[in-house]
Amino acid sequence: MIKTVRSIAVACSAAALFSGVAAAQSVDLTGAGATFPYPIYSKWFNDYAQASGVRINYQSIGSGGGIRQLSEQTVDFGASDSPMSDQELASAKGGPVLHFPTVMGAVVITYNVPGIARPLNLSGDLIADIFSGKITRWNDAQIVAGNRGVSLPNSDILVVHRSDGSGTTFIFSDYLSAVSPSWSSSLSKGKEIKWPVGLGGKGNEGVAGQVKQTPGSIGYVELAYAIKNNLPAASIRNKAGRFVEPTIGSTTAAAAGAAAEMPPDFRVSLTNAPGPDVYPIASFTWLLVYREQPDEVKGKAIVGFLWWASHDGQKYAADLLYAPLPAPVVKQIEAKLRQVVYQGRPLLAAQ
Repeated sequence: MIKTVRSIAVACSAAALFSGVAAAQSVDLTGAGATFPYPIYSKWFNDYAQASGVRINYQSIGSGGGIRQLSEQTVDFGASDSPMSDQELASAKGGPVLHFPTVMGAVVITYNVPGIARPLNLSGDLIADIFSGKITRWNDAQIVAGNRGVSLPNSDILVVHRSDGSGTTFIFSDYLSAVSPSWSSSLSKGKEIKWPVGLGGKGNEGVAGQVKQTPGSIGYVELAYAIKNNLPAASIRNKAGRFVEPTIGSTTAAAAGAAAEMPPDFRVSLTNAPGPDVYPIASFTWLLVYREQPDEVKGKAIVGFLWWASHDGQKYAADLLYAPLPAPVVKQIEAKLRQVVYQGRPLLAAQ
């Protein structure tokens, strides 16, 4: 036990959160949900296990699945790229659910069009028309108009979308609902969309895989999945009228005002944010935790991990193509962690 406690103290700032029985034994946690943050979660869970002895088994099944499993209390925590709705919160069997932002990421429009050497410029209304089946050819006049000098083929566009309940779909459709009145009035936003065209892929990895192997295709994935698969990412016209590439900087710019206007429950949208350097399809991703923990040992382990992730874990974000949390948001998370309790007693040790 002494060795374990010392290793935590040296390796991470969550050491003070473990006391008594929680530090005396290894702890196993189970979680499920979003594929959007899986690259960084995988890194975090591995490093945190080595530092603390807390083993986290995470199933990357999509945000919809994560919310369902948390609501049914079959996992210790859920993960989602879309905040739970009021109805979902009311249906959760374990009582009030707290949202904890972990990092920010960009949803990118990726495509497989042989011969195109530079990122395409795409606007929100154009993207909406492609994914609703109104624009069907790569050399459509609207695409050509925004990409002068690019030789676009006279070939069909094959749309690839998510087949599962997806927070990435929520972010994407939330953005399209903000910029396209026709999309908002017909397909709207949600974790699941009644797609009028296209093929489905499971998870970000499924969509990226379909696009990579299918010439003429277009899809939407988290930035890390496009980079990992050597796929291009389009520059998107933002609210200021500029075409902006998805980068750590342009994603961070989307959250510039988030801290000042962050609601107490952290359920906020960053899509189509104002600012000249903002990439417009960006979002926080959240871990979902019951306020009243049914197990003291696991509850302390969850709180300890969340403290570590919001502090020490942020140093890994940029290398894995996510934007770290703004410092004011981290302070808000610290306060929110004090609301996680076991039998009414806070699980966060004094800091």
